[in-house]
Amino acid sequence: MSVVRAIWNGTVVAESDDTVVVEGNHYFPPSSLRSEHFRPSQKHTTCGWKGEASYYDVVVDGQINADAAWFYPTPKSAAEHVRDRVAFWKGVRVES
Repeated sequence: MSVVRAIWNGTVVAESDDTVVVEGNHYFPPSSLRSEHFRPSQKHTTCGWKGEASYYDVVVDGQINADAAWFYPTPKSAAEHVRDRVAFWKGVRVES
């Protein structure tokens, strides 16, 4: 698999050759995140088959993209393969 990068505000915030694609979204392993660009968010949503998602704000050069990354810390069994993996939206570009 090729290297996949998540980029926001001109900065690579995650990079991995081990993403899992679900519903068109690349889920990155936690170890691939550049942790200085992430801070926990208070947002939570629920997916009918994956379970409850938690969110991170993505922060680059002092700019904040609120709730731009999500993950499933305790997914339902059907989504166990994305446990703790992080996916992006809200303008974060994912490219390979």
